[in-house]
Amino acid sequence: MADSFDVIVIGGGPAGYPAAIRAGQNKLTVACIDEWRNRDGTYAFGGTCLNAGCIPSKALLESTELYHRAREEFALHGIKTSGVSVDVAQMQKRKAGIVKTSTQGILALFKGAGVTPLQGHGKLLPGRRVEYTAADGTKRELTAAHVILASGSVPLELKCAPFQAPHIIDSQGALELDSAPKRLGVIGAGVIGLELGSVWRRLGSEVTVLEALPDFLAIADQQLAKEAARHFKKQGLDIRLGARVTGARVAGDAVEVAYEDAAGAHGLTVDRLIVAVGRRPYTKDLLAEGTGIELDERGFIKVDQQCRTAVEGIWAVGDCVRGPMLAHKGKEEGVMAADLIAGHFGEVNYKTVPAVIYTAPEIAWVGQTEEQVKASGRPYKVGVFPFLANGRARAMEQAQGFAKILAARDDDEILGVHIVGPMAGELIAEAVLAMEYSASTEDLQRTIHAHPTLSESLHEAALAADKRAIDSLNR
Repeated sequence: MADSFDVIVIGGGPAGYPAAIRAGQNKLTVACIDEWRNRDGTYAFGGTCLNAGCIPSKALLESTELYHRAREEFALHGIKTSGVSVDVAQMQKRKAGIVKTSTQGILALFKGAGVTPLQGHGKLLPGRRVEYTAADGTKRELTAAHVILASGSVPLELKCAPFQAPHIIDSQGALELDSAPKRLGVIGAGVIGLELGSVWRRLGSEVTVLEALPDFLAIADQQLAKEAARHFKKQGLDIRLGARVTGARVAGDAVEVAYEDAAGAHGLTVDRLIVAVGRRPYTKDLLAEGTGIELDERGFIKVDQQCRTAVEGIWAVGDCVRGPMLAHKGKEEGVMAADLIAGHFGEVNYKTVPAVIYTAPEIAWVGQTEEQVKASGRPYKVGVFPFLANGRARAMEQAQGFAKILAARDDDEILGVHIVGPMAGELIAEAVLAMEYSASTEDLQRTIHAHPTLSESLHEAALAADKRAIDSLNR
């Protein structure tokens, strides 16, 4: 193994491994160091996203959605089923297979791009040097012209409800349960809490979600949030807002949770408790003394708009820097850094980073919420189209929710798009592309959409912004 590289990437998750691959594509010599270890002790690239986050959670969401539809929806299609049951062990086996294929695929991509994979711990030293500790504990000092820090994030732990497996668990533990708890508690009604709560609710758990904030999905457009909350309530998710957890203790094979809301103090007993209150940047043993790398008050590595740190030749991308903790945001930052290092153009448009929650119905948005546009003082218009009026959604028996477009009243530029409904995570891509090109609602209005498709809902929402919708009432 060489001791010197053009680029060393510390972290092999969704920000780090794309950075390494792009650097290799740019004909630079590259090493990527990653220390992720599975519960069985094996090393794997891909970080939290591929090993214990995005990919495994989507696998379980897909499996449990199919189970739910077989039980609740197939009869509406004239498909008669009886004795439908679930095999959680097989679901988990399928999930594990998907994860393994994904993580092993990274090694193949590294080989194709000429990236040297190093499994173990990477620590930045002064002078663009990196201490690499291999799996067997041996240490080696490497040097590079550029170092990209992509160390990722870890789940936040509450002092009042510290992790105590198997009863009080984080998101990874929630993805590895071998059966549906009869009573499941979730602290946090964010993306992770809602997705995990949905998985185990479909499999029979009585799910109670405790959210400290008074508003549901406060980061989202509130018209969208209210619509989503209505559907989650119908599905049996008991979401309690303004509920601040003050303590949790294991009692026998149960967990006793104490929380407070506007009405006072309350208690809740569950069999398992998932703590899903967010994540924090992971920089443990990442930076040696004297590197010059600065952290902000929340522990994020300080970078500029192009992910440069204050130290020449040192970059940082993904969850360990400011901005939303989203895999696709980190990926684009990693690619941008690798291109800039090679002397090419690189940019991330932080105004068009989409967000998706993979529940049923799905939730997705990009750009500003109506609350944000209103607060800005800019005159605006709104177009809303319900999936109930979309032929494809009705044929799919998934006609819940709506598509909503916010646009400036002066020049018609699209400012934000918010979707709650079937395949929202796929539909939002059209909105992202439109906003990337500074499109207007008229641009969408004049774009032909195939019929019958779910994407027609965006077309109709754009028309509705000017009260010209064809397939719904213009109100």
